[in-house]
Amino acid sequence: MPRRIRVLGKRRSPTKATVQQKPRTLGVMIAGFSAFLQLYVTQPILPLLSRVFHVGPVEVGLTMTMGAMGVALAAPFAGILADRFGRKRVVVTSAFLLAIASLLAATSPNLGALITWRFVQGLFTPGVFSVTIAYINDEWPRAEVGRALSAYVSGTVLGGFSCRFISGQIAAHFDWHWSFAVLGILSLGAAFVISALLPPEQKHERSSMTLREIPSAMLEHLRNRMLLVTYTVGFCVLFSLMAIFTYITFYLAAPPFHLNSDALGSIFFVYLIGAAVNPLSGRAIDRFGPRKVLAFSIGAGVVGLALTFVQNIWVVGLGLTICSTGVFASQTSASGFVGVAARTNRALAVGLYGTFYYLGGSAGAVMPGYFWNWGGWPACAAFIATVQIATIVLALTFWRQRPTFRTAVQ
Repeated sequence: MPRRIRVLGKRRSPTKATVQQKPRTLGVMIAGFSAFLQLYVTQPILPLLSRVFHVGPVEVGLTMTMGAMGVALAAPFAGILADRFGRKRVVVTSAFLLAIASLLAATSPNLGALITWRFVQGLFTPGVFSVTIAYINDEWPRAEVGRALSAYVSGTVLGGFSCRFISGQIAAHFDWHWSFAVLGILSLGAAFVISALLPPEQKHERSSMTLREIPSAMLEHLRNRMLLVTYTVGFCVLFSLMAIFTYITFYLAAPPFHLNSDALGSIFFVYLIGAAVNPLSGRAIDRFGPRKVLAFSIGAGVVGLALTFVQNIWVVGLGLTICSTGVFASQTSASGFVGVAARTNRALAVGLYGTFYYLGGSAGAVMPGYFWNWGGWPACAAFIATVQIATIVLALTFWRQRPTFRTAVQ
């Protein structure tokens, strides 16, 4: 009889553990949602802001550039703060500060103030997205990390889409300031949920690297030619994505499309398609290697870019779907290759990859604007395609091995 009781106890234990996992899994999903609920808020309303502030695409594009610049600068240091103060504390504090920055951005009286608050939002973002990944890897059993990361990535995709969609819908019917106010309130609610659902970390160990060792470790990574090329590829990947979806809004707001802010926000539904298809890229990388997958994915993106020249909104939508799907697959290839290229201090190597990745996004929000001023969407798209082709050449020339692991930066 006692033996039967012990067997029954063993059967109950996993069920109880599974139930206990559900709240914190939802917590990391909400963290992913919160991290990207602010970053792209101005993308669908750039033409509107251009009219409101009486400036061109380059100037108003700084609202995207400075957000990405803030992320790029803060990305390597978020993990250092988490090592010092704790994973959960940094995630929750950053989530609250991100919400407050959004609410303050809603009070911006001019473009300069808005750009400043966008930079502040970028600074707080890595404290949520990168530290949450570290939290998952520390706290979940190895056999369940994949499911937790999947929930987190689903949250980031939903947050990135919701950011753009909600912003476009609100700005189409109310003053643009309300886009920041509503998203700030949603972020504030998300921060409270994260605080309630995420338990304090139990397995975290402090990094053995001292502050004095960090600069030399960074320099070592930058001297690694294959790793530097991988950073450059990451730079070009987000450069392309940001450039396409920033300047396509100006293209679609003009004749013959005449799309308003809510319609422009709706075009980001193509992100959801790309995210749904992206898991197939992981299987393709395992089978064919990252070089071939990246070359095919970016090549498909160039074809998608060409489809945007057809003056039919459905064909343009198809082209944008191909572009976003190709970029997501390229990002999977590039971020995973960091594991091969980095010889030591891989966590720092991934953090530096995030810096280059978002520096690319920052540049992609501004540089194509000069081509837009010169020749409109055709010149802008031709420049983006040139960057994409250069990315293929870099990868095919310098990537020689298959990656041993994959990571994701949204």
